[in-house]
Amino acid sequence: MLLLRVTENVQHIVTFIEQIIRNGHAYSTSDGDVYFDIQSIMIDMENLLEQLSPKKLVVQINVTLEILLSGRSPSPKSHIGILRGAKGGQAGTSNAPLWLAQYLSEAYHQCGQWCNYFLHSGHLHLKGRAEKMSKSLKNYITIKDFLKSYSASEFRMFCLLSKYRSGIDYSDGSMQEARASLETVSTFINSAQAYMKGQLLTSPVQEALLWDKLEQTKRTVLTALADDFDTPRATSALLNLVYHGNCQLQPVSKCAGESRSPAVVGALVSYIQEVFDMLGIDTFKSTEAHAVESEHNLEAIAEQLTRFRSEVRAFALSRQNSTDKPGKSSLYPDRVPLLKACDTLRDELAALGLVIKDRGASSTWQIVQRKLNSFQSKTHKIKHTQIGL
Repeated sequence: MLLLRVTENVQHIVTFIEQIIRNGHAYSTSDGDVYFDIQSIMIDMENLLEQLSPKKLVVQINVTLEILLSGRSPSPKSHIGILRGAKGGQAGTSNAPLWLAQYLSEAYHQCGQWCNYFLHSGHLHLKGRAEKMSKSLKNYITIKDFLKSYSASEFRMFCLLSKYRSGIDYSDGSMQEARASLETVSTFINSAQAYMKGQLLTSPVQEALLWDKLEQTKRTVLTALADDFDTPRATSALLNLVYHGNCQLQPVSKCAGESRSPAVVGALVSYIQEVFDMLGIDTFKSTEAHAVESEHNLEAIAEQLTRFRSEVRAFALSRQNSTDKPGKSSLYPDRVPLLKACDTLRDELAALGLVIKDRGASSTWQIVQRKLNSFQSKTHKIKHTQIGL
């Protein structure tokens, strides 16, 4: 991520604006302010305002776009302040509105079109407060604190439920809505996977209906994303598809027929995972990273289990001096069942792929995995747990 601060790049900003002045698209006044002439690069000001403010909210236009009104010379409406000179002991500041960046770049590079797409995102607000979330206003939440309550995927879902260029009201209620949406999708995918494995018994699935809903959803999502990246409409279409999928996967105790439809259910899952993954939510998609993490978790469990068993076994193997035969020792009779339980556990885990071998004062374990290739081989991962007696 590239992080730039204005205070650390003032000289670059000044150099950039000086070039725009030399190109004839901006000028400075006697008080040190710099204005950008929009019409100098052939922009229709009235049409621009019409696009930026369809409802012609004059106050919003004046505040948001910082358009200079009459009273300061020279300052026609097509001229916009981009640099405020130092005054009253205060340093000069850049006050160009964000939407102007693309036009300033065209004026700097002397080109007709600086980029193909330019996204202007809305502000994040705390619900019930008019001002945006800002560090200077101390009304913000750090990512570290946020992640104590919610996940990154839940925040992404929260963003997807609103238009990117609209302001968003942040609150626990809106985050709970995003969490509920994720849980709905997750529940469907889990049910669908259980159904495809034959673990979920349902009434016969209406295949034609689901295929039709899938095609409708694909068209709706494509149209929505092509229409100014309308993620709320696309997400709503996906959730509607999930709803119809859930309706078909209601569990029953008995099923009259043996007909099953894993193909259409699998197609729904695949499409939903693909779109959400594209939008940055990979919670529902099994990835290699998840597999590695699961493998590491399994190894940690095997390590702790073997360590615990070894400690129990060491306790069961401790010996007592024999009263009948001086110099001889024997096991404690009441600990023999613990020793047998350790042997039983070892045998049962071996059948599941976790092989534990007792080697005197220590125990080792290995997870045996079968790989499907031209030769069926075994991969052994060996760890040693030293237990002192």
